[in-house]
Amino acid sequence: MAEATAIDRLSTAAARGDLKEIETILQSNVNVNERNKYGRTPLQVVKLGCPSVALTLLLAGADPNARDPIGGLALCHDAARDGFLDTLQVLGQNGADVNLLDNDGNLPLHLAAREGHLDVVEYLVDQCNTQPFQPNAKGYTPRDLAFMHKQHRTVEWLESIVHSESA
Repeated sequence: MAEATAIDRLSTAAARGDLKEIETILQSNVNVNERNKYGRTPLQVVKLGCPSVALTLLLAGADPNARDPIGGLALCHDAARDGFLDTLQVLGQNGADVNLLDNDGNLPLHLAAREGHLDVVEYLVDQCNTQPFQPNAKGYTPRDLAFMHKQHRTVEWLESIVHSESA
């Protein structure tokens, strides 16, 4: 059986959240933007609850806007969808474009709203100036997705923006 490449080892360590192993592998000057055997960079497979792992890869030169080859998702989409505000903040502070559209025209905000991650929704709108009324490719706004998925608190918050802007 062939030995795993440095990029595959780095990707595995990133997925596990193994900061010590990541730091060891990075000492070998591996290209952090190289794609593993599954077509993803180590940053794209990072364990989302470990913002320090994401930060280490970003400081080593990882592209914060690298996209998944299938859905066009960047890590900020994954972090927003799964409610990892801390990871999303690290990404935003290190060059990630939190207004990237995936292949379906979704902003990270659409995904956070759909899943009811109100803290992420508030961060994206209040701190990142994400447009809360932008429709995706199917014509759905973040509020529409929150409504369809019964995320009542998120719907209420997004509707409060509509009312405050029209007042």
